[in-house]
Amino acid sequence: MIDRDIDKFIENHYNSSKSALLLTGARQVGKTLAIRKYAQKAGLDLLEINFYEDKDARRIFEGARNVQEVLFRMSAYYHRTLQKGKTLIFFDEVQVYADVVTWVKFLVEEGSFLYALSGSLLGVTLRSIRSIPVGFMAVKEVFPLDLREFAQAVGVSEQVMESLEKAWTECLPVDEVVHESMLRIVALYLLIGGMPAVVQTYIDTNDLHAVRKKQDEILQLYRWDIAQYDPGNKLYIDEIFSLIPSELNAKNKRFILKNMNEHRQYSRMEKGFIWLKDAGVALPTYNVSEPKVPLKLSESRSLFKLFQNDVGLLAAQYAEGIALQMLSGDANINYGAVYENLVAQELRAHGWHLYYYNNKKQGEVDFLLEQDNKIVPVEVKSGKDYQRHVALNNVLACTDYSIRSAVVLCNGNMKRQKQIVYAPIYMTMFMRKQSAETPLIYKPDITGLTS
Repeated sequence: MIDRDIDKFIENHYNSSKSALLLTGARQVGKTLAIRKYAQKAGLDLLEINFYEDKDARRIFEGARNVQEVLFRMSAYYHRTLQKGKTLIFFDEVQVYADVVTWVKFLVEEGSFLYALSGSLLGVTLRSIRSIPVGFMAVKEVFPLDLREFAQAVGVSEQVMESLEKAWTECLPVDEVVHESMLRIVALYLLIGGMPAVVQTYIDTNDLHAVRKKQDEILQLYRWDIAQYDPGNKLYIDEIFSLIPSELNAKNKRFILKNMNEHRQYSRMEKGFIWLKDAGVALPTYNVSEPKVPLKLSESRSLFKLFQNDVGLLAAQYAEGIALQMLSGDANINYGAVYENLVAQELRAHGWHLYYYNNKKQGEVDFLLEQDNKIVPVEVKSGKDYQRHVALNNVLACTDYSIRSAVVLCNGNMKRQKQIVYAPIYMTMFMRKQSAETPLIYKPDITGLTS
């Protein structure tokens, strides 16, 4: 069974809190499996209530007067004895019956059991909930396996991971044998991606045809979701979703609405983009007019790139036979698109908001990261001429921006040249947004206002 960071997060949550835990994220990213794994490891009795598979389960809550009645109905419906302090009640596919979320506060307050929730399309569904139980439910978004999780799943040792992290932190060259091997891991990840079922299929079979079949099944599920949950806009949404690979393959990678229909306006299509974002199946990366903090102030909501939530699913949407071409390094493939998708996916999973910069005079920088009140530009280069980056040079040279450092992700080894760190593409594993740990304390001077 694949080890994941979310497993540790769930364990830490229940070790430190009795609040419920809601796992959000796209379909098939491993939410349900993670809860099951935790219950098994912790030795808990798991009562799993799946609102999609059992449509009648909602009757447990409908018309109930209090928590005691809900728990009594639950025990009777499933013919289970609920063990105080030892039962984890898991509401799965809660997008089918989102009203269960309003009961969480009262269930947690009652205090006898642990609670978990998960489901897909929750970014879409929860907007309609009457009352979110703030303080009684923690929310954690789950993503596909990131590159580090994938590398460890296919056998890369913890010792190698530690040496790579040290190389990243101290800007040291990676051993050439390790470097070349990690680039092969990246090439494999570009094809397989991070969907747990797909990764497990590869581990079990090493059969890329079986991998592709599993990816096609997931893509079909996404399209079913589009048709099922937003019938009024399903044609628009499906068309946008289907265009992601070709738009990323275009020269500037920006999503151009006229490619869909020149008579459609962004305002008419906006709901479709928001739906894909909230459903977790697409990652919009917004253009900013200036690379200055805070980036949010100069964000353009109508100018963006749209990445797939999983790079393996992106590859699966390309032509048949691409697998062997990519693994052999076929020069005719536009690796820029899949490399950028990989980086977008990694950065989003590691806590970053996604932005890029484009200016007619200065050019385009692939990503901008905002950390500690500073901007760090990131360029992604899939070819051999990775030291050629005119737009990045222009941005660094502009004194108005006061940018001190930048990162170029490429196939070369680690090195620093003045302000720029050249890092192998696999070093995105360690590009994690750090939360502020130092207290921000401020006390105003109120002299003359006190008695």
